[in-house]
Amino acid sequence: MNLLKKTAVLLLMSAIVFLQSCSGCDNENPTAKVSNLGTDEVSVQVKTTGGNTENLNNIAPNGTSATTSYAPGEITYTIVLKGGEELVEVVTLDYCEDYTITVNSDNTISTTSNPRD
Repeated sequence: MNLLKKTAVLLLMSAIVFLQSCSGCDNENPTAKVSNLGTDEVSVQVKTTGGNTENLNNIAPNGTSATTSYAPGEITYTIVLKGGEELVEVVTLDYCEDYTITVNSDNTISTTSNPRD
């Protein structure tokens, strides 16, 4: 009986190691997109930790930008509403996460993330 218990424990441990190695995301760069639920068209300047800048222009109300991949780290989103108001959101992006930066209907910003499988 002792041999049976040892074999069962060994099989269980092997299964756990196998399942952990089958993760769908292996230190892949995070992605982010901007969703505009606000009342105005927006343009967004994205500044990465490395100092690179990308502009996403003219995102209409109820529109979404293309999804873009960035290196992990701190990203600054400067969102400019058509009326000239500026909103700033700083987000720390982690490996294997998909982020949505949302301009809400009251023209505030919120950020959500979802782990990638």
